[in-house]
Amino acid sequence: MAERMLQFVRLQQQTPDKRPASARREDFDEIYARFDPERAKQQASRCSQCGVPFCQVHCPLQNNIPDWLKLTAEGRMEEAYEVAAATNTFPEICGRVCPQDRLCEGNCVIEKGFESVTIGSVEKYIVDTAWENGWVKPPTPSRELPHSVGIIGAGPAGLAAAERLRVQGFQVHVYDRYDRVGGLMIYGIPNFKLEKEVVLRRWEQYAAGGIHFHMNTAVGQDVTLAELRERHDAIFIATGVYKARDVELPGADLAGVVPALDYLTASNRQNLGDTVPEYENGALNAAGREVVVIGGGDTAMDCVRTAIRQGAELVTCLYRRDKANMPGSMREVHNAEEEGVRFLWLSAPEAFLGAGSVTGVRAAKMHLGLPDATGRQQVAPIEGSHFVVPGSLVIKALGFDPEELPVMFNEPALAVTRWGTLKVNHRTMMTDLPGVFAGGDIVRGASLVVWGIRDGRDAAEQIAQYVLAKASLQQAAE
Repeated sequence: MAERMLQFVRLQQQTPDKRPASARREDFDEIYARFDPERAKQQASRCSQCGVPFCQVHCPLQNNIPDWLKLTAEGRMEEAYEVAAATNTFPEICGRVCPQDRLCEGNCVIEKGFESVTIGSVEKYIVDTAWENGWVKPPTPSRELPHSVGIIGAGPAGLAAAERLRVQGFQVHVYDRYDRVGGLMIYGIPNFKLEKEVVLRRWEQYAAGGIHFHMNTAVGQDVTLAELRERHDAIFIATGVYKARDVELPGADLAGVVPALDYLTASNRQNLGDTVPEYENGALNAAGREVVVIGGGDTAMDCVRTAIRQGAELVTCLYRRDKANMPGSMREVHNAEEEGVRFLWLSAPEAFLGAGSVTGVRAAKMHLGLPDATGRQQVAPIEGSHFVVPGSLVIKALGFDPEELPVMFNEPALAVTRWGTLKVNHRTMMTDLPGVFAGGDIVRGASLVVWGIRDGRDAAEQIAQYVLAKASLQQAAE
């Protein structure tokens, strides 16, 4: 058994061993090793078991973090997994891709100087151990219900809803336009953060549990929303947001100026063994090229680190604010710096240069001003500070906006907000169409995997209440 908790006064924070930057530049494998059992126990025992756990409060899923840390410290791994899985559909994924430095670990109340508990790494260790020991089971219901639910989108929100509804006995059908389950977890997040087997094994498990997957099925083309509403008792729209946010600058139409998701999808498909013509002909391949990435979020970090692994000669990230104001995870920025990415802070693009194909980016230095209404400091260009960054591949990683779902689905009654996200009743998560619910990024805008899971689980409860209440009223009327 492990020693008592509160060991942060005796044990220093230790993250899992990280592969050297020189080695990890050469492949797409995950960069962190797993904790060995003894170190996992030690790091979990650093938890202070505080009365008001701010780690749990600042987790979108309200995970019972102190409980599974204590169970891990005591070596009670199967119980630790049960506690972790009780609130989180994909704890092994959140342990890998959540920005813990901004959520649970960033709000750990261990006093500064002792450093926070390594929550994400312990979470990953718990669930990987559970998979190895066969403790993770398909979502098998205790009874079958005749009611069916159609879910549009096989990303984190759609899969979380599917799992919750299947456990309750509903007949669940998931529709997705891509050929693999996972959404951006498959095609947007690189392997060095999330190896694809971690996602694909959930697909196999859910299919074994009776969830029906209809891949390569685009709603609005292969099947209409109206048809799905006829086929199912309720619909959950969890399509995510895939439309690249663009920047209107001279030269934006030059060859070699590409959206981030196109670039990342090509890389991920190639690593999955697919034939990707745009990768093979060099259009979406950074090998031997000078690469410029515009943006400062996690997607930008995914792009710069992918380019390094593809063999780029030089990778430069342009961000218009300073390092302290970057929206992405500081851990990812640090990893990118270690791997050789050059960051130009307080630099914003003004134009893409070249004739036919891009040869560089003209940028200007910026200075930070007073905060705006959102609290972020405003930025303004410094007069006469123009400079040119050479680059034959420029990747725009400026975020994502919603696609026009009313047009795509040929359903004008599907109301949207002024931002293009689906309008829902936030208490019931239902759209203006009866029986059609929505959640995840298509409602809240581009966000984190953990928020998608939260929305999917919440929507599942609302959908179950709606379908069962509707069936009860129909039965009473008969």
